[in-house]
Amino acid sequence: MNSLKKTDPSIYNLVLAEEKRQKEVLEMIPSENYTSKAVMEALGTVLTNKYSEGYPKKRYYQGNKIVDEIEILAEERAQKLFGVPYANVQALSGSPANSAVYFAVLNPGDKIMGLSLTFGGHLTHGAPLTFSSRFFKSAQYTLGKNRLLDFDAIEKLALKEKPKIIVCGFTAYPRIIDFKEFGQIADKIGAYLMADISHIAGLVVAGVHPSPVPYAHIVTTTTHKTLRGPRGALIMVTEKGIKKDPDLPKKIDSAIIPGLQGGPHDNQTAAIAVALLEASQPNFRAYSKQIVKNSKALARELLKYDFDLVTGGSENHLILIDLRNKKVNGALAAIALEAGNIVVNKNGVPFDTLPPFYPSGIRLGTAAITTRGMKEKEMVKIAKWFDLVINAVSNYRLPEDKEERRNLMKKFRLEVLKNKPIQKTAKEVKDFTSGYPLP
Repeated sequence: MNSLKKTDPSIYNLVLAEEKRQKEVLEMIPSENYTSKAVMEALGTVLTNKYSEGYPKKRYYQGNKIVDEIEILAEERAQKLFGVPYANVQALSGSPANSAVYFAVLNPGDKIMGLSLTFGGHLTHGAPLTFSSRFFKSAQYTLGKNRLLDFDAIEKLALKEKPKIIVCGFTAYPRIIDFKEFGQIADKIGAYLMADISHIAGLVVAGVHPSPVPYAHIVTTTTHKTLRGPRGALIMVTEKGIKKDPDLPKKIDSAIIPGLQGGPHDNQTAAIAVALLEASQPNFRAYSKQIVKNSKALARELLKYDFDLVTGGSENHLILIDLRNKKVNGALAAIALEAGNIVVNKNGVPFDTLPPFYPSGIRLGTAAITTRGMKEKEMVKIAKWFDLVINAVSNYRLPEDKEERRNLMKKFRLEVLKNKPIQKTAKEVKDFTSGYPLP
């Protein structure tokens, strides 16, 4: 980065600081991962300079012969990897991809049915205050009392609400998703089924999680997370989707451009193509298997320390912890863990009574630490560090008064850095991660 260093030393130094941070922490936010060097190289190419509104061989601008080849290659790799007849690789990220699907198949005022955000759904699945509930009507299903998907209740709601599209695939659900059940419910009312597999896409292509392709009409996914690519997204239509509406691919293409976007990010498209190639290799399947092994192992260890895991464990890359039995708020826990060089995110849990900024839980995943080469035995150490940090802040109580709450957060951020057990954990984690280099 010699040119960057010379041109803008401020940004150069900040990039180095971020690289150092990433090396020294246990990155356990389930939405994050480390790309390969090849993916990052593709992102930093002259493709950044090109403008290519439209689609391959149907562009609005000239000079796109090579870019067309790149986009076609990315599309073909996505189609082959997921086993679908159509893929659009231009969506800039997950939320724009989902919005494009809605604008392709719905009219304003049509109804979306997705999992409630507070139970592990996504903002774009019909959450209040988002475009998905402002432009469209929203019916939200929840989890059962056992904190698992209740298909009887979901079917009952679908029959009552008659949504035009049902969304499955979640951001905080640690179990296998029964896409066949969702498909049967959607078929019963004539709805589209959209599977948003942003979190589990890498697990799906590696065969360690069932695929939604035989049961869904439309599949969306981000290309980072378990797929281990750049930030971006795919929109795919299945054979079942084309059978329901032969014009569905054209409608989605039109929803992207001219509907929602201008020119795609060609460097991003190239990096997605690289990631899809990597995901087709045998070592990626072994990597994905290890993600799940690590998640299950970490869940088992956390249970030994009396952590309340939502659903009692994990079957994918993700673990959701309800901290109410530990008497620690999720927002405080996330700050304390970061001070100990363990990076997770605060998260709501099923039947949470607290607001989103101060939820009762934390969400963590094993994709990024698995990329660094960690395996089951390392999960034993990580669980111990979780226990040490959470116990170190168990004496803090979150006030109900908003002003008192803000004051506590300021005080907590300072005090947690001086906490001896957390300082000790931070040093141990830093020393530990030095043995597991970034890709």
